Amino acid sequence: MHAASGALQVEGRDHLEAAGHVCILKDASDLESSSEIAKLIEAESLEAALALHLYRGGRLLQGHGIPFGIIFGGTDLNEDVNHGEKKKVMGKVLEEARFAVAFTESMKEMAQTQWPHARGKIYVQSQGIVTGPNSAFNWNTFLHQSGINQSADNLHIFLLVCGLRQVKDPLYLVDAFSEWHREEPNVYMVIVGPEVDPVFTREVGARVKSAAGVRLIREMPQGDLHAALKNCFAVVNSSVSEGMSAAILEAMDLEVPVLARNIPGNAAVVKHEVTGLLFSDPQEFVQLAKRLVSDPALEREIVANGREYVRARHSWQAERCTYQNLIRTLEGSIQD
Repeated sequence: MHAASGALQVEGRDHLEAAGHVCILKDASDLESSSEIAKLIEAESLEAALALHLYRGGRLLQGHGIPFGIIFGGTDLNEDVNHGEKKKVMGKVLEEARFAVAFTESMKEMAQTQWPHARGKIYVQSQGIVTGPNSAFNWNTFLHQSGINQSADNLHIFLLVCGLRQVKDPLYLVDAFSEWHREEPNVYMVIVGPEVDPVFTREVGARVKSAAGVRLIREMPQGDLHAALKNCFAVVNSSVSEGMSAAILEAMDLEVPVLARNIPGNAAVVKHEVTGLLFSDPQEFVQLAKRLVSDPALEREIVANGREYVRARHSWQAERCTYQNLIRTLEGSIQD
């Protein structure tokens, strides 16, 4: 039995623990230096590691002598690769990593183009999705806490779930949505997410405070978040860059329509007018949102297709099998 560490999602930890591994989950942002990782490895007798994000997580694992794998996050391939020094560091991390996981074929191709030497060690595994709404969650209480004091029956709530940082662009739709809310006071956009960038979070808070029909609430326990997703009218993604949005996939699994910004990461999972709706600017978002509100047949079709897509392509069991097999390659490295 060996211990695995890294900025890995809770679901990933479940997969590894189910195979008998002991796992410690650490956020890369809480570990400021390589020496902190060295102390952690020694203190916990860690034998292997798995990092989420090639730069933020992967660079901390270099040179410690324990085998590790990495999972591409999205911004590592879409943003950090454009910074010379970061790209160089990420290339070195990939040299040392035993394997790397990309969520999509296009992410794999991007990585292989940037670092041809890693061609043989990059695997594709889409995110496996499992949702568990909290049955005790009260939608009316949630609305009240969000400052929405209208009857839930007449409302259309659009939920934007994201960490509050610039790449997620939570303010992208605020002005256009406020304008729509003034025309139709029963539509609201609620932004839900943890504070990732404190300065940017203050900026978001200030803008939202003065924006009609837009609310901001702090992060929620996952069960409550899934229940909120299930109760809302539609889930929104307005990111500048995405690897693979868990919120989009969770919405599909919970049979909620998705409106997503037309960027490569989103277009890889949302097929326009089939599994969701893609918008290219705030005005198009409002047009599509109005269409969704007024066309229940379109909503039903998108929801049915989205649910089918997630269950066919984002199997939790398939994800478990992949990670358990990949971790065995790290065990092989330990025994060598």
